[in-house]
Amino acid sequence: MTPTQKEESVLLIISAASGTGKSSLSRALVESSDSTVLSVSHTTREIRRNEVEGKDYYFIGDDEFQRMIAAGEFVEYAKVYDHYYGTSRTSIEQHLNSGENVLLEIEWQGARQVVELFPSAVRVFLLPPSIQSLRNRLRGRGRDSGDTIEARLAAAVNDIKNCFDYDHLILNDQFDAALTDLKTLLPDSTGTIRPIPAGLFGELGVVDGEFDTSVKNC
Repeated sequence: MTPTQKEESVLLIISAASGTGKSSLSRALVESSDSTVLSVSHTTREIRRNEVEGKDYYFIGDDEFQRMIAAGEFVEYAKVYDHYYGTSRTSIEQHLNSGENVLLEIEWQGARQVVELFPSAVRVFLLPPSIQSLRNRLRGRGRDSGDTIEARLAAAVNDIKNCFDYDHLILNDQFDAALTDLKTLLPDSTGTIRPIPAGLFGELGVVDGEFDTSVKNC
């Protein structure tokens, strides 16, 4: 991981394994910073209860998504759980050019695409305190079957091995502390991110940059 130079406005990329709480932290960061906006992605999945068009996502059909791909309108896009998700390049550029920080929640695959076009982006990977905490959070959502939860957990644990590609790692063991860590990455902020506890990577199945698949069913 390398130091990141702070500029007048910053594109902050946040990735995490499913169930780590990146959406809650991202929204809290935006609410606490007048100069930071949350990038709204396009998706082909159906809108869920309590979601708002244009706030949570832009919900579009497969044909429209494919048209946008062909037109080069996405800075990144990916297919996740049978649905497409993509980020508008024009939207990011408009916010950055107006002096606003942009917070982008994407998976690690998309993050790699984004940094090719925005090399000054600051990449953050959120880590859970344990595998069991991931399982508990996924169960607590109350919207997936047991089999679906275990499938998501297996995929989530596998995602963690990519955390070493990021500029910063933040542990989401305490919400307020993790939020404070995120705030240190905004321009003109002070403070430092808490160090990652010794032994955490072993608990999560990542040792010396390698992934141990034996932990996925722990």
